[in-house]
Amino acid sequence: MKSFFKDKRVLVTGACGTVGRELVRQLLDNFLVCELIGIDNNESELFFLEDCFADVDNVSFFLADVRDRDKISRKMKHMDIVFHTAAFKHVILCERSPFEAVQTNILGIQNIINGAIENHVQRVLFTSSDKAVNPTNVMGASKLMGERLMAAANSNSREGGPIFTSTRFGNVLGSRGSVIPIFQEQIRGGGPVTLTDPAMTRFIMSLKEAIQLVIESAGEALGGEVFITKMSAIRIKDLAEVMIRELAPGYGLSPEDIEIIHIGNKPGEKMYEELMNEEEIRRAWELKKYFVLMPAWGGIYRHVDYQYSNVVNKTVIKPYNLANHSPLSPGELAEFLHTHKLLQ
Repeated sequence: MKSFFKDKRVLVTGACGTVGRELVRQLLDNFLVCELIGIDNNESELFFLEDCFADVDNVSFFLADVRDRDKISRKMKHMDIVFHTAAFKHVILCERSPFEAVQTNILGIQNIINGAIENHVQRVLFTSSDKAVNPTNVMGASKLMGERLMAAANSNSREGGPIFTSTRFGNVLGSRGSVIPIFQEQIRGGGPVTLTDPAMTRFIMSLKEAIQLVIESAGEALGGEVFITKMSAIRIKDLAEVMIRELAPGYGLSPEDIEIIHIGNKPGEKMYEELMNEEEIRRAWELKKYFVLMPAWGGIYRHVDYQYSNVVNKTVIKPYNLANHSPLSPGELAEFLHTHKLLQ
């Protein structure tokens, strides 16, 4: 994989986000990129991010918004690979302001596509979400539209044009806005810990796993497909209880004294997440670490011969959802949290 990125010019959108920031770090530390440009619309975070990489010669950061088509196209000039991680991600905020989500998560992606075509970028990778599967909220619907826009762009791409592909993954534990820092602060304060519903379950992955998926997918991509990583599942109630047990003593508190209260589901929030539904399994392959969801239609101007390394099965029988996936036990969950240093 290192040879794939050698001497490549890379653009990362959403560089100040949890995934974008770690992607920038790993590409600079572990891969031989020729140049890296990071863009974001968060002025303060971009300032601090630039300071973190002040001693690195081949990286530049710019204030830009994916809604600005002309600016995005200019920043893509001479770029080889684009990682598009910028998005509005919070379900409740997108529910309250749906057109804001449309402008960033849908129109913004089309701006990325247009810029890539205009500047002859080699490949573009879009980071999607498990909420795109049978979406029940604005954020999930916008991510699904993002996947479809990428697939359509690849279908319409001519010979020698960009390769467009997507990755789909679940909750990155420890990321900004995820439940772990929220629970941690509640425990630090002596509780209560707020739980939407004790039966709620989620697919989870560490930040390291998320970045590995994104980088490996960029190398494996042939065009139009969606890469879906195999993930662990948890009960949110178990997460709250494990975190209380593991963290409370460190704050001088007794786990038994910290209350868990149920506050009910937020608008648009799912009880159970899915990574691949009944319709999608008909066009999915299983790889060693991933599933690959083939595009529903082929290319108009070029034929793609879909061949991947580490193919386990070209037939997938069951949807990849939490009904067919046992959650981690509390002990396994505690081990996961410690292994990935999520309780520090």
